[in-house]
Amino acid sequence: MKIYRHFPQASQPQAIAIGNFDGMHLGHQALLRQLIAYTQTYKITPAVMTFEPHPREFFTPQNAPARLASMREKLEYFAECGVQHVYVQRFNQAFAGQSPASFMQVLRDQLNANVVMVGEDFCFGAKRAGSVQTLIEHGFNVIPLPEVQLQGERVSSTLVRDALAAGDLLKAQALLGRPYSISGKVVHGAKLGRQLGFPTANVHMRHERPALTGVYAVKLNNLPAVANLGNRPTLEGIPKLKLEVHVFDFNGDLYDQHVHVQFFHKLRDEQKFAGLDALKAQIALDALQAKQYFTADERG
Repeated sequence: MKIYRHFPQASQPQAIAIGNFDGMHLGHQALLRQLIAYTQTYKITPAVMTFEPHPREFFTPQNAPARLASMREKLEYFAECGVQHVYVQRFNQAFAGQSPASFMQVLRDQLNANVVMVGEDFCFGAKRAGSVQTLIEHGFNVIPLPEVQLQGERVSSTLVRDALAAGDLLKAQALLGRPYSISGKVVHGAKLGRQLGFPTANVHMRHERPALTGVYAVKLNNLPAVANLGNRPTLEGIPKLKLEVHVFDFNGDLYDQHVHVQFFHKLRDEQKFAGLDALKAQIALDALQAKQYFTADERG
């Protein structure tokens, strides 16, 4: 898969799916399956255009939604699906202010877009003046994706965020078709967990506004574990969110590895303890509850 941060001249016709693809939920997956099936039938190149940052992070950074996926996580999923070209468009003032006509010219003349695949509510150009109907009126072969519903609700990134914020990981998993996960590189920390008897892998997160916080039963690269995602309120001077994962019965070295942490069950919210002894006791209880969760899950 080739990744572009500009729009080179495409020599071969392409079918291009356009969107934010935050979270890669069932709706996104349906769109990409349709993309791949179409390009295999008509022997053209499957491509995706996505945006960084999220447009709402550009327009209203104070009220922007929580990030469900980093750019790397999205790119990994595109590659798994069989996408061949990904265009990562920097969402800035120049891009946001261009006319719908300018954007369509890029699609037609530079990207050789034989087909454009978008959600039915897709808008583009300054003041969101362009729509699916605009593309059709200007001669594009547009394949809009109907809404994907789950138990009577429209599947969306917002619905996934709401489920995660409420601690409803089963609903989030149903909307995503898989457990929610965060990936990142394991970096060195203060080694406090080791001092407390619970060594942790400190996973560097690309997105600093995650959709969930608290203590969870998780799996790190499919190994059962317990994790804390938050500000560690018992410790002073830790303003940045941290994802710390204690893998049960593990003695290996994870430093500098890129790992995937899957979230299965929320144990509790973060809380501030009177001191390290109280924190240590709670971590022991959290670890026990996480082990019990996975044992019960294995029994079915």
